[in-house]
Amino acid sequence: RPARGSSGKMAAPTSRGSRGFEPGAAPYGNFPNYSRFHPPEGRVSLLPPGLLRSLFPAATRPLLGLDVGCNSGELSVALYQHLLGLQDSDSSPEALGAGRELKLLCCDIDPELIRRAQQSSPFPSSISFASLDIMDPVAREPFLSSFLQRFGRSSFDIGFCMSVTMWIHLNHGDRGLLELLALLASLCTFLLVEPQPWRCYRAAARRLRRLGRDDFEHFRSLRINGDMAQSVTRILTQQCAMELVRSFGSTSWDRSLLLFKSTGAHPPGLGLRSRLLSQE
Repeated sequence: RPARGSSGKMAAPTSRGSRGFEPGAAPYGNFPNYSRFHPPEGRVSLLPPGLLRSLFPAATRPLLGLDVGCNSGELSVALYQHLLGLQDSDSSPEALGAGRELKLLCCDIDPELIRRAQQSSPFPSSISFASLDIMDPVAREPFLSSFLQRFGRSSFDIGFCMSVTMWIHLNHGDRGLLELLALLASLCTFLLVEPQPWRCYRAAARRLRRLGRDDFEHFRSLRINGDMAQSVTRILTQQCAMELVRSFGSTSWDRSLLLFKSTGAHPPGLGLRSRLLSQE
């Protein structure tokens, strides 16, 4: 989840930021016990069995996945297990995935949360955890390129952006949200997104105020607001060359789970970037 350095450039928080504090004191979404109050089962239970097979029926090479804002990895592992049918078995992913092999790259801005994810991962050969500020192109581009080049690939088969959009939006503004979505659309053939609803924005701002902290820099100036699932869908379909494949409904805490697919119409990041720059 994003954090801001003293220079104004996004930077990872210290490990102190992810330990020993109440949830309200994590203004970048890097909650230390996130899975306790938003369990992974609330998401994966909405996804149908055999989803990976239906999306990639003819796959013969390892499928590559990217999970942005993975926190301490519980949801990443749950998604991996669900997609490969490993929830109730100790069989190998290759056997239960009916030939499907998934290599999942998971990143989060908080190095302490990543350390915890690395220590507890049950699939270290298939799930990689790394500390990365996804909004920092200097760090992001060589890191992602290095991973993709290991498999002779230039993009990911599937991406996950689960309850991350709000933190990027609050800390980077409307432009940051647009850039994140354009980036993911340009990197991933399929993209599973769980946007936080607008009431979560208000709740996050209230928590900061109660703690006597400064408000989010961009909160009161956000022009993209209201129905965030609708806004994210509009941005991805109208500006990022993706189409909405399916909505898997909403979790018990009213967050939509939306699956998009790249249309391959144009390189979305370039077109969006030029439009954004023209607005400056």
